[in-house]
Amino acid sequence: MAKISSIADLKKFQEEYKAKAAAKKDKILVNVSLATCSIASGGKTVMQAMMEEAAKQGINNVEFMQSGCMTYCHSEPTVVVTLPGKDPVCFGKLDETGARELVQKYLKNGEVAGTVIPVNYNRVEL
Repeated sequence: MAKISSIADLKKFQEEYKAKAAAKKDKILVNVSLATCSIASGGKTVMQAMMEEAAKQGINNVEFMQSGCMTYCHSEPTVVVTLPGKDPVCFGKLDETGARELVQKYLKNGEVAGTVIPVNYNRVEL
């Protein structure tokens, strides 16, 4: 990030930030935990299956991302999905079949499927 040294720089940064936020407004955000315990439990397979299934279902407004530990080791692999205008929902104990079902039901129709874990944090987006 460039150094902000004037009010004009600050206003430019603010406009860029708002434009980025507006672009994400209609996106489905899928955050897959890929810390060591998740990878060992099949997290990479889950992420790949979700990406493939989203493409197969024609769901184009999905942004996949990965994160480190979400402190849900007991329920790995875990995925946090944020549908446009909704609070994030954390799904756990996924496998390839469950990941595909999650895309078919929750991402496509908003129908909760699988094991839901209460979210115990707030996401800060820059």
